[in-house]
Amino acid sequence: MKIVALAGGVGGAKLAHGLAQILKPEELTIIVNTGDDFEHYGLYICPDLDTVCYTLAELANPETGWGRVDESWNAIENASKLGGLDWFKLGDRDLGTHLERTRRLKAGDPLSQITRDFCKAWGVEHTILPMSDQSVRTMVDTDEGELAFQEYFVHRRCEPRVKGFRFVGVEEAEPASGAKEAIESADAIVICPSNPWVSVDPILKVFSLTASTSSARRPAPLPVGEGKPVVAISPIIGGETVKGPAAKMYRELGIEPSALAVANHYRGVITHFVMDAVDSQLTESVRGLNMRTLVTNTLMKSHEDRRQLAQAILQFVGSDS
Repeated sequence: MKIVALAGGVGGAKLAHGLAQILKPEELTIIVNTGDDFEHYGLYICPDLDTVCYTLAELANPETGWGRVDESWNAIENASKLGGLDWFKLGDRDLGTHLERTRRLKAGDPLSQITRDFCKAWGVEHTILPMSDQSVRTMVDTDEGELAFQEYFVHRRCEPRVKGFRFVGVEEAEPASGAKEAIESADAIVICPSNPWVSVDPILKVFSLTASTSSARRPAPLPVGEGKPVVAISPIIGGETVKGPAAKMYRELGIEPSALAVANHYRGVITHFVMDAVDSQLTESVRGLNMRTLVTNTLMKSHEDRRQLAQAILQFVGSDS
């Protein structure tokens, strides 16, 4: 079975890693959100892309889920002493990634090719691609005005109240080289348990530009995914997110956070939906959205949890597609 996974953040990286434990390199392509990319200290930073790559390379910090294992912080600590910004923590090992990526981007290399080369150097055999080689920037509309995503997420620690989102450049952005072809040849598409608003919506909008980027809350269906199973895994368990501000965003947008809210968010996009056992009482409501449902353990505390969830998802979409 050939799978395309859409991912962003720690939850997306964990499931992508689970899928990579089961599927052969030629059977899995992971397309990653780049809406949260930004420039810092003159360097091009790709937080979601690096988290997915580091996780599959077994280089990710197991405590945080992001950044590098066995990291040190000499460069950023010294920069801070000299008056530099330290709200976005750049570790010394991580810094090398950003330095080389920035050098190659300035030399004219596309982000997708740089990512392929980095993955090869890290021993990652599965294909990981940015959603686009063009710039897309997530802007968060808040009660304190519009903020760039990393300003809202890291610097302000998600404290401002969210009113909406805007994806600058999404109308001009094209899928990265190889991404559209991977979706067309896939047997199923897996939307990982990532933040629907800021990790998944940017990817969907790159591949489906008929959705309004200013007012539509629900993305249009993936045109290249038509006729094949599209399964989403809820990042909300028991009304809360394991990590990240998705539940807070739902509340501030006037929507009660739940697995049902996530399913409704993807209505018209997905055919299958996976939620945790603690939300089993929502099964019939989700089915009422014309979705097949799977109730299972979705909390990924270990590598084995990741593998088991991935296996359950593959059996789910493969049993009746």
